[in-house]
Amino acid sequence: MDQNGPVALTFHVLLTAFILAPLVIVIVASFSDKDYVSMPFDGASLRWYREILQTPELIQAFWLSIRLAFASATLAAAVAVPAALAIARHRFAGRDAITAFLMSPMMIPHVVLGVAFLRFFSTMGWTGSFFALVLVHALIVVPFSLRLTLAAVIGLERDAEHAARSLGASPFVAFRRILLPLIMPGVAGGWVLCFIQSFDEVTMTIFVATPGTTTLPVALYHRIAFLSDPVTTSVSAVMIVGTVLFIFVLDRIVGLDKVLIGKK
Repeated sequence: MDQNGPVALTFHVLLTAFILAPLVIVIVASFSDKDYVSMPFDGASLRWYREILQTPELIQAFWLSIRLAFASATLAAAVAVPAALAIARHRFAGRDAITAFLMSPMMIPHVVLGVAFLRFFSTMGWTGSFFALVLVHALIVVPFSLRLTLAAVIGLERDAEHAARSLGASPFVAFRRILLPLIMPGVAGGWVLCFIQSFDEVTMTIFVATPGTTTLPVALYHRIAFLSDPVTTSVSAVMIVGTVLFIFVLDRIVGLDKVLIGKK
């Protein structure tokens, strides 16, 4: 900080305020005592936080989003780990094509993916299936897991793995006891990013979600379209505070440098 001049410090302060301002406004608006989203308001109230507990569809959508994000992040990690090992350690025909294919969901607009999967699920008769929703979310979050897992695998010394194999360990045991712990920061960081991306995904999910598989972002989107009460702001405030607490606990227990950048 002391190496930055006043212009640089002013720029960073303004940039930070610009980023945080929408979040602060949402949190403040969630305490409104009016029947609609309004700022400023006459008095603070916890009315709309109590309303969350009286809105079962939002609670059900929240738990569905948790299960969906957990399943899709785990499936994405299961695909990304062997893919990263194959891409980083072997040279074979189609290697670049496979890498581009796995990373392609980051380049295709989610609206296009939503329309495509809506047509595909309708043809296959999978409309309304939670399993199908998991597959779609896993597909779009695989690039995040693959990027961090690749970063952990590339440049990794194989001496310990070779030593384990020379002492009689099977390939699976060497992977489980030696290799996996070494790349775990990248795998864990990718899993966290996949979980967040899956939980927040709304553009593509709108096309494939049904009344029985409505996630929390989709439920909030529909509520904003048809209602103007501040329940949406109170739910958003809970999510913001919950995310901050989650990141704080993760930093204290594991360390964000280990999870997000793979620092040893």
